[in-house]
Amino acid sequence: MTYEEPSGRRRRWGPGARPAWFPALLLAFVQVGGSSAAGRHQTQRVTLDALGYLLLLAGPALLLLRRRRPVAVAAATGAITLLYLALGYPWGPVFASFVVAFFSAVAAGHRRAVLIIAAVAYAGHAVVGQWLYRWLPPAHDHGASWAEESGVAAWLLAVLAAAELYRLRREQIARERREREEAERRRVDGERMRIARELHDVLAHSISVINVQAGVALALMDERPEQARTALTTIKAASKEALGEVRQVLSTLRAPGEAPRSPAPGLDRLPELVEQATAAGLTADVEVHGDRVPLPPGADLAAFRIVQEALTNIVRHSGARAARVRLAYLPGLLDLSVDDDGPAVDGGETGGGNGLVGMRERAAALGGTVETGPRPDGGFRVHARLPLAAPDPLSGRSAARYPDRPAAPAAGRADAGRTGAGSTGPDGAASARTGRRPADRRTPAEERP
Repeated sequence: MTYEEPSGRRRRWGPGARPAWFPALLLAFVQVGGSSAAGRHQTQRVTLDALGYLLLLAGPALLLLRRRRPVAVAAATGAITLLYLALGYPWGPVFASFVVAFFSAVAAGHRRAVLIIAAVAYAGHAVVGQWLYRWLPPAHDHGASWAEESGVAAWLLAVLAAAELYRLRREQIARERREREEAERRRVDGERMRIARELHDVLAHSISVINVQAGVALALMDERPEQARTALTTIKAASKEALGEVRQVLSTLRAPGEAPRSPAPGLDRLPELVEQATAAGLTADVEVHGDRVPLPPGADLAAFRIVQEALTNIVRHSGARAARVRLAYLPGLLDLSVDDDGPAVDGGETGGGNGLVGMRERAAALGGTVETGPRPDGGFRVHARLPLAAPDPLSGRSAARYPDRPAAPAAGRADAGRTGAGSTGPDGAASARTGRRPADRRTPAEERP
């Protein structure tokens, strides 16, 4: 477990912490010690006295306020440095606090104010060196040449350029940090949405089957106990499967670095969905067009969950007795549709419509699409197109060619060719038919228009 300091607050003590006054103390030591040592070799300058030491300490002391008042501190340190030089004290590292104040003000974004302060400071230095030196200590000072003034100007420009580079680097570091935090936030949000979709799909489907079978068991418990026993057996199997899948999803939260203990579901478990739909009283026909190809794990899981959610919605929210699942393996694309004859049943509580949103999110994560809505001839359709290649990270679309929506290949759904789950008819279209849904079963329409 780690602890992070709240943004906007700095630690003042502890391992690796640096007190706010430490830079000011260090600069005070440098300015006083360096100027005192330099003054021993500058006999023509004024010897440091109490006022001189006070000016050397005033600049570092003002730096304690550089974060709150960066422009004012830059102007004040500039004025103090200019006053120190005008009074004839020895040359030395007196400019240190002036440079630090400039860096702080530029980093805070006050570039124009710093340029004005630098121009005023240079103008004041030029006036003292070219004119006022006659009336200022030390006596018999010959002033400064224009070559020396040019050197001061070049030095000042170098300080401003370094301060600007410092500001740009700080902004780049801050921008990269924000981008990393935003990327991490998006990753966490995406993982949370993935887990929410998995839990929704698992629980909605299993609980729908359990709800239907519980109603059947209650209705037939006295008159047909054997059929009630069958319904309870179905409830037990559905609940066991749901618990297993929920445990697998939640295990990723407890140990995110570990691999799943069981493989994710895919279209190879489509016959199980058909059997569960049968137990819920729904006729389900499955058609497969084209040559089956191994699907990437993400596309396989998404296709399974989309079919599962579509059948769950039919069981819960449709008055239809039959559903048709169609899988078409196209070049680089899986075309999937689930149709029912409706109509939607109104009344009762709804679940908020998260199932259809989850379908679209799953397909969008792979660069595909999901379209849902009523059919012109009645009923409802879920139509998904899932690319079989990883999406382009820049565009979000599949790296494989995304063909235009083709017409469904002719399959010729002859009843004589239907022999059960996974069978293949004369026309090459595999199909499966399951039991029929009771006519008196009516449940509310949750996610239908």
